[in-house]
Amino acid sequence: MNIMERLEEVLEEIKKFVKDRNWDQFHEPVNLAKSIVIESAELLECFQWSNDKYDIKAVKEELADVIIYCLQMTIGLKLDPIEIIKAKMEKNAKKYPVEKCKGISTKYDKLQ
Repeated sequence: MNIMERLEEVLEEIKKFVKDRNWDQFHEPVNLAKSIVIESAELLECFQWSNDKYDIKAVKEELADVIIYCLQMTIGLKLDPIEIIKAKMEKNAKKYPVEKCKGISTKYDKLQ
C-alpha cells in the first residue's frame, strides 16, 4: 500500500472514529486549533527537562495526537492535506533558497 492509500485509510478511520462518537459537534475549527496547541504543548512536555533523555513512546503518542487533530481540521475544512503541505513547501523553498540559508537558521526576512 502506498503512502496516498495509507493516508486515505487513516482519514477514513478518523472520520469513522469521530462519527461513531458523535463528536463532530465539538470539532469546529477553533476547537481543533485549540486542541492542536494543547497536544503540541504535551509533546513539548516530553522534552521539558532534557534534550536527549525522553520517552519515545510518550513522544509518539503526543505526536500522533497532534497529527490526528491536524488531519481532523483538514477534514472539517475540506482541505487536501497533501495539497496544502506541497503548497507550503513550495512557498518555503522560495523564502529559504538553498544558496542563502544552507546550514543556518536565520529567519527568511533576515537572509542576506
